[in-house]
Amino acid sequence: MEEKINLECGHHHKHGCRKGKILASALLAAGVALGGFFPGYYYYQAKVNSNFVTVKGLAEMDVKADLAIWKLKFVVTGNSLQSTQQEISRQRGLIYTFLAKQGISADQVTEDRVETNDLLANPYRSNNDMNFRFIVSQTLTVRSSDVETIDKALRQNGELVAQGIIFDSQSYGSPVSYIFTDLNKIKPQMLEEATKNAAAAADEFAKSSGSKVGRIRRASQGVFSILPRDETDGMQTQFINKKVRVVSTIEYWLE
Repeated sequence: MEEKINLECGHHHKHGCRKGKILASALLAAGVALGGFFPGYYYYQAKVNSNFVTVKGLAEMDVKADLAIWKLKFVVTGNSLQSTQQEISRQRGLIYTFLAKQGISADQVTEDRVETNDLLANPYRSNNDMNFRFIVSQTLTVRSSDVETIDKALRQNGELVAQGIIFDSQSYGSPVSYIFTDLNKIKPQMLEEATKNAAAAADEFAKSSGSKVGRIRRASQGVFSILPRDETDGMQTQFINKKVRVVSTIEYWLE
């Protein structure tokens, strides 16, 4: 991981700036050597201003989602409201049977209300002949901590399509959200690592500059972010494996 050190020389003569450049080179070399202190999770930036130094400590941890929320919105069309509602009920039964086969119990499923759209009641409908009058839909939401079972079932839901069940195209594109809920459990450990890394950066800077690290002048925890473990353009909730990251910014007095 690239390590950066930013130095501000101030408005001194050329000798001071040249000295600053030599110091920057020494710090960069020290930073490379220090990279093994916390492999993959360590970097720092240092900025000299008056008699204190600002350092950043990064901590990262790979985690796995512990909650899956799967929304199955299915749609039925027809010209008879009664038969269309009967069909939505039949298909709902097929979905419950499929979920049970995949190891997902009925108590993990909640049903949204059945939605009915009468196209004849729509004043903005097309003048073209309609093949059907009614659109009836319903959403079943599966909530489970067994993310592996949900992921496996999602890959098998072509069985439902083969039985004539039509899923809403929008929900079908990204129907499951994988969420990590144990952030509070790992926060103390990650903050400790980030603070250690910041302190190591400050110590290394102090050695190279002939000074000594004093008390903390100011500290900022930073924001925790949860991202896909692997770089991707997709939404982070689409992935089971995630990376939690936090950067702590700490200012130390130099003695």
